[in-house]
Amino acid sequence: MTALTGGFADPAIQSAQGFRVLMQAMARPGTIHDLALAVPPAPLGRAAGTVALLLADPTTPLHLAQGHDAIRDWLAFHAGCPLVGPDRAALALGRWDDLLPLDRFAIGLPDYPDRSATLIVALDRLEAQGARLTGPGIRDQVSLSLPDIAPFRANRALFPMGLDFILTCGDRIACLPRSTVVEDA
Repeated sequence: MTALTGGFADPAIQSAQGFRVLMQAMARPGTIHDLALAVPPAPLGRAAGTVALLLADPTTPLHLAQGHDAIRDWLAFHAGCPLVGPDRAALALGRWDDLLPLDRFAIGLPDYPDRSATLIVALDRLEAQGARLTGPGIRDQVSLSLPDIAPFRANRALFPMGLDFILTCGDRIACLPRSTVVEDA
């Protein structure tokens, strides 16, 4: 029964609301936003589940790093997305440690940098403190708690190729596109 519940009650309205929040977060990297329109099965947080429903569809291959049957069934019912290995994923969903190593995911091609993966990362902590972020969409600088700085710095070095990250914790999200410069606090 869990797979059938917890999706968008009003898909047209909630999708529009969710996309607005997600685009604001992507346009302003490192800023934290509330996004809890879906109620996925545990242990998936509401923000991560909402983002998955916003971005996944039958034409978007998703890698589910956490192999929970309830989450797999929920995504199959509500998003209909094909589940694939990390090397074929346009989206990946999971906890930071489960998504490592990051070099398993597509970073795009020089002529097609958009052929890269977006990682929806479930974190235990998401706060406006820690690593210093600068770059497009950021006035001066912002701070964000990151699980590790080195992978994000290495990702930035690949620009215009690289991965985009949607960091989640409970009901909150923050985005870290590949154009963001990450430095120690």
